[in-house]
Amino acid sequence: MRTVVFDIETSNDWTWGIPDLTKLDIAVVAIHDSETNSFSSFEQSELGKLWQILEKTDVLVGYNSDHFDIPILNRYYPGDLTRIKSIDLLKEVKNTIGRRLKLDNLAQATLGRGKIGDGAQAVQWWKEGLYEKVKEYCIDDVRITKEIYDYALKNGTLKYKDLTGAIQEFKIKTSEWKKKEAVAMTHTLPF
Repeated sequence: MRTVVFDIETSNDWTWGIPDLTKLDIAVVAIHDSETNSFSSFEQSELGKLWQILEKTDVLVGYNSDHFDIPILNRYYPGDLTRIKSIDLLKEVKNTIGRRLKLDNLAQATLGRGKIGDGAQAVQWWKEGLYEKVKEYCIDDVRITKEIYDYALKNGTLKYKDLTGAIQEFKIKTSEWKKKEAVAMTHTLPF
């Protein structure tokens, strides 16, 4: 089953609160492709190469991806990426423990290491022309998301730091994650 773990970074700011996704532009999309076991990144001008991969994907894995990443990507894609099975780890966590957690919190508690930056920093780096730094940051977020996904599959649990700083472990249901679904994918590219 071909799994693509992914993340996007935008090239423009949004004020805190609920972002207007129609005003955000893609700077970089980073992925891990299980078929090649490799990480790669795509700038906005290279999205055609990404579509070739996503159209052959069985499942997309991300963090806040159903609410943020997929809707933004869908603005660029001529088809409908919501037709690909999606595992949004943030949604899975919220459905399990009843609240949202930052990816960094989950990573520190579960993996013992945190993120190398945050989305606001990535926007600033992009504006400063530090494109390779943004790609590195985006790929690192994909690496962390993949490791958390793999950890959950292997152990059936994840961990987070509560408000006191104590590490809490919780069970997470992964039994449906690896089940292949019949996908009515819109193929937009000639193959």
